[in-house]
Amino acid sequence: MEAVVFVFSLLDCCALIFLSVYFIITLSDLECDYINARSCCSKLNKWVIPELIGHTVVTVLMLVSLHWFIFLLNLPVATWNIYRFIMVPSGNMGVFDPTEIHNRGQLKSHMKEAMIKLGFHLLCFFMYLYSMILALIND
Repeated sequence: MEAVVFVFSLLDCCALIFLSVYFIITLSDLECDYINARSCCSKLNKWVIPELIGHTVVTVLMLVSLHWFIFLLNLPVATWNIYRFIMVPSGNMGVFDPTEIHNRGQLKSHMKEAMIKLGFHLLCFFMYLYSMILALIND
């Protein structure tokens, strides 16, 4: 059972790594003016909820399977994703809003957040891989 938990977590982490890279590429395209702000924000907002669900599912799965260290490691990022989604001002298009993305350095902060998430998901990938191998050996 433990191996199944880590296989699912590993697959989910791969999807989250892909999303982080997609966010970085799309935001850097906006930064270089290859795409406009409305198109960029609509592309990114489409993937905010799947990212939120994917990360929350892994966090809850680690809680249910009693992997406390991994749960506590994932909890701040999952909480941040939920907070960011809930605190979208009314009238905005979503987490990424085309009218505000160039204001107050939001583009740089979104880019920094995507880079931090990429590093976090890469760390989690190797941690899940190690845990999966360990679970398979112990079974």
